[in-house]
Amino acid sequence: MRVTRSYSRATKQTLSLLGKLIKAGRLERGLTAEDLSERAGITRKTLRKIENGEAGSEIGIVFEVAALVGVRLFDLDDRSLQMHNTRLDEKLTLLPKSVRHRKQEVDDDF
Repeated sequence: MRVTRSYSRATKQTLSLLGKLIKAGRLERGLTAEDLSERAGITRKTLRKIENGEAGSEIGIVFEVAALVGVRLFDLDDRSLQMHNTRLDEKLTLLPKSVRHRKQEVDDDF
């Protein structure tokens, strides 16, 4: 059974913006939808959904398509991106592995 998911306005706008950036990058590079979908290993239908800003595509696929057309997802060069990744790995090592909410004890002493 397919579940209909609702997305926030910010998410929808971000997906739309990313899709338009990807489409503009593809057109600037003179790539057809067929060429790009072939390079990314996806169907043209999936590429059309990404370019139209529809939610539901795997994030890795969207990032790969963006990289193929030169859309930078972060305003960092490769070295800076690696440095931030390393710092976050270190930070995550120091943080707890999971979060558990403590159960409240019932105070039934009247």
